Amino acid sequence: METYATALLYAIPFFILLMGIEISYGYFKKNQKYKVMDTLSSISSGLTNIVKDSLGLGVILVSYPYLVEHLAVTQIEATWLVWVIAFFTIDFAGYWNHRLSHHVNIFWNQHVIHHSSEEFNLACALRQSISNLIGYFPLMLLPAALLGVPAEVIGILAPAHLFAQFWYHTQHIGKMGWLEYVIVTPSQHRVHHAINPEYIDKNLGQVLCIWDRLFGTFQEELESVPPQYGVLKPAQTWNPIHINFQHLWGIAQDAWRTNNLWDRIRIWFMPTGWRPADVAAEYPRAVITDVYHFKRYDPRVSAWLKGYAVFQTFVTLGLLLFMFYNYAAIGFEGLLLFGAFVFAGIYGYTTLMDGNRYGAWIEVARALGGWTVLSLTGDWFGIESYWANGPLLVAIYFGITLAGALFFGFIEKSFQQQPVRS
Repeated sequence: METYATALLYAIPFFILLMGIEISYGYFKKNQKYKVMDTLSSISSGLTNIVKDSLGLGVILVSYPYLVEHLAVTQIEATWLVWVIAFFTIDFAGYWNHRLSHHVNIFWNQHVIHHSSEEFNLACALRQSISNLIGYFPLMLLPAALLGVPAEVIGILAPAHLFAQFWYHTQHIGKMGWLEYVIVTPSQHRVHHAINPEYIDKNLGQVLCIWDRLFGTFQEELESVPPQYGVLKPAQTWNPIHINFQHLWGIAQDAWRTNNLWDRIRIWFMPTGWRPADVAAEYPRAVITDVYHFKRYDPRVSAWLKGYAVFQTFVTLGLLLFMFYNYAAIGFEGLLLFGAFVFAGIYGYTTLMDGNRYGAWIEVARALGGWTVLSLTGDWFGIESYWANGPLLVAIYFGITLAGALFFGFIEKSFQQQPVRS
C-alpha cells in the first residue's frame, strides 16, 4: 500500500495539471466543458477512492500472488514478452469486469459513480468507486496466473493500466484515424459515457478497443447522435458517498418491499435496472426518457458557497498529499483516523454543496474533532517535523471550517429564506 501511496503522490498533481490545461483550453476556445460544483464533486469522489484504496479497506476473495503460486502451469522468463502478456491479460480482464459492471445489478453499484457526472471531462475520470469492498478482480486474471506471470509484474502494470484510462475523458479531441481501430479514444469513450439509446453499454474496453470489436460491443460516435451524459436514474446530489451507495440502497429497498421471495434473491443478479413487477408498480422511480431534454442537476448556490467548496476541496487534496508523503511515519492506526477525517470532511462540505443543513453539523463536529487531536497531540500526524507552523495552520483551517459550517448552514440559508421586499 505504501508503494501505491507513493505513486499517487506523483499521479494526483499530474492529473490536476492536465485538468487545468483542459479548463484553460476550454476558456480560450469559448467551449468550456466544466462546471464548478460538478468538478468539485468529481475531485472529491477521486479523493475518497484513493483513501479507501491506499488504506486497503475491503476484503480480497483471493490474491493474485496466491493464484500464480498454486495454479501456474508454466513460468515465463522475465523478458519483454512477460510484460506484453501481462498487459493483454489485464486489459482482457478489465474488459470483462467492465462488462459485468454494466450488465448485473449488484456490480453496477460499484461503477455507477463513474457515470454519474452529467458532464464529460477529465475530472469525471476521477469518479471512482468506494463501494467495491469485496475484491474479486484477481479471479479475472486467471489466464495470467496459469501462464505464470509474476505478481510483481501485475503489481506494476495494474496501476499504470488504470492511470492510462484518464486521458480519453475529454470532448476536445476528435477522432484519431487508424488509432480508432487499436486503442480506446476520446470519441469511443464519449459513446461509452452517453445515455443515448444508440450508445448504452457500448465501448467497454479500457486501453485496447479490440475486445469491443471482437465481442460485439463496439459503437462508433455518430455525428447525427450527439452524446448526452449521466445515468438514466440521475444521482441528484454532489455527495460522492451518497452516489456510491444509491443503487445498492435501491436494490435493498426493492428486495425488502417485494412480496415474491424469488425476486428478493434474484434482484441482485438480474440485468442492471431490473425491478420486481409488484414493487415497480407501487414504487415507480423517475427515469430519463428524453435524453435531449431533461433537467440536469445544478442547484442554485451563492458564489460564496462555491468559493468555500473550492477551498475545502483543495485543502483536503493538500492534506491527502501530506498523508501519502508521510505514509509510513503516520502508521496504520493514524492513517485510519486521518482517512476518517477526510471522509467526514468530504461528506460534510459536499452535503453543504447540495444545500442540506445537516452537512453543517458534520462540519462542526469535524472542526471540534480536529482541534481535539491538535490539543491532545500538539501536532497533526507529524506535520510539525516538516513545517514548524503546520499545526497552527491546521488549527486555523478547522476554525475556517467551523465558521463556514455556521455561516452556510444557518446564517446564509436564513437570509435566503427571507421574503424579498419590493
